[in-house]
Amino acid sequence: MEEEFEFGSPEEQKESVNRYEEMIRNDDQYFFDSAAFDSIIDYYTEKNDPLKALQVIEFASNQHPFETSFILKKAQLLASVQQYEKALEALLKAELLEPSDGDIQLVRGSILASTGKYEEAEEAMLNALNNVESKEDVYYQLAGLYQIQGAYEKAVHYLKKTLEINLENPDALYELAFCYDILDRQEESITFYNEFIDRDPYSFIAWYNLGNAYHKMSRFEEAIDAYDYSILIKENFASAYFNKGNALVNLDKYSEAILVYKQTFEYEPPNADTYCAIGECYEKLEQMDTARDYYKKAVKLDSNLSDAWFGIGVTLDFEERYFESLHFYKKALELEDDNPDYWFAIADARYKLGQIEESEKAYSKVVDLNPTDIDAWLDFSSIYFEQKKFVEAIETMSEAIKCNPDTAELYYRLVAYLFANGQYNEALNFLELALAFGPEKHNILFDYLPQLQGNQIIAEIIKKYTSNS
Repeated sequence: MEEEFEFGSPEEQKESVNRYEEMIRNDDQYFFDSAAFDSIIDYYTEKNDPLKALQVIEFASNQHPFETSFILKKAQLLASVQQYEKALEALLKAELLEPSDGDIQLVRGSILASTGKYEEAEEAMLNALNNVESKEDVYYQLAGLYQIQGAYEKAVHYLKKTLEINLENPDALYELAFCYDILDRQEESITFYNEFIDRDPYSFIAWYNLGNAYHKMSRFEEAIDAYDYSILIKENFASAYFNKGNALVNLDKYSEAILVYKQTFEYEPPNADTYCAIGECYEKLEQMDTARDYYKKAVKLDSNLSDAWFGIGVTLDFEERYFESLHFYKKALELEDDNPDYWFAIADARYKLGQIEESEKAYSKVVDLNPTDIDAWLDFSSIYFEQKKFVEAIETMSEAIKCNPDTAELYYRLVAYLFANGQYNEALNFLELALAFGPEKHNILFDYLPQLQGNQIIAEIIKKYTSNS
């Protein structure tokens, strides 16, 4: 009798599959109880062979015509191969057999969401809520539906309801962290995870998400404490070690960060991102040979990791091997051609190599991609100034001020260029603006043009703005 068989173990499942495949080979008809058929369907589904799984369902439905679970699985498998209409038709048959089955509505909602029919999907899922024993899956799928539509507030509501039912739902915890991140509500996230931990202090995921929330708020010491608790609960949680390493980097604790990054290798194979992070730490410690070794390890594992190629360039640049560094900067740029940091490094390397025209073009790209980069504007204009192209230097600084109207350094530099070009009245006007924005920074002007320090008019204007400061 059916009740005598329990098909829970892999061995029992394999025995059922072998018997089924024997039936197919012999073109025969064997009887299987519903549990055996379920196990065989699951076997082919897990093997990512939906066609064979669907074939099993046909046999199962013939032998057990009133078993709705087979029709539900058929609908899910049809949806997985994007045969959505056939999947919905199958659900109509299931509904005739079990009109009040909430699982049917839940599967329908999931399929409708896949086809972009979000309102119908929402209606189906809300109907499912009234007809299922456990509401956890419905809440979770509703949250997913709202996320697809960008309705993150609603998603947060249903993810919290999911966790009210099952504190140990890891997917819900991760998705909740994602939603808080998108909504930029880290304070609320921290409050939630602290309250959650009060109820479930051994949730390593909650501690990890709390650490991430602190990290995003630049509260790095607290982030490290949270990551440490996560690691204490789950010693092999490599992601917590990696993020702890990142927090240590933000505190300039590079040697400690290296040790923590390396701990990830005890629990997962080394990966390119971790090698690259270690390389950056050695770079900050000015141990360039070691940094370069780790960057090279990173690109061996992932040749598309642009930051690692860039890092190799930085180590060579530090050693004044500018021509070699330029080669690696270009490799990084091939992978990410809109990264202003890469363009900045190329502009600087070309300048050091005396490739002035190419440097100008690269600086132009930097400020186009990142018009708030003050250092780039200053360096770009300096190239023109050094060539005594005062008009171009003035135009460049004027454009920089348009993009960054509150930055005193730009005004002081423009004053220097105007004086150098003989435009004294304009220079004095901009000097007053510079002093209005940052009187304490007036020495920038003399750093660039020391000969102005003895100018009586300039001294009097500066005194007017600095005497009370």
